[in-house]
Amino acid sequence: MNIDTFIKQIEDEFDDLKPGVLKPDSIFREVFEWNSINALILIAMVKTEYDVTISADDLIQSKTVNDIFSRVASRIEK
Repeated sequence: MNIDTFIKQIEDEFDDLKPGVLKPDSIFREVFEWNSINALILIAMVKTEYDVTISADDLIQSKTVNDIFSRVASRIEK
């Protein structure tokens, strides 16, 4: 698992997210319209792709794409 693959998977999930716009230091709530549906989509993608459960609190505490990636990566290693 690497950050580039993680970003590509996010881009694939969200149709209105143009490829190449999302970067590790992007504040994900500002890159595209962030709402509860998009949060659920991201939570489901992480569960499906990595078999890792992240919560709404994890998303609230995360600011950048890299913050989310780090949470997911740390739970894979356990």
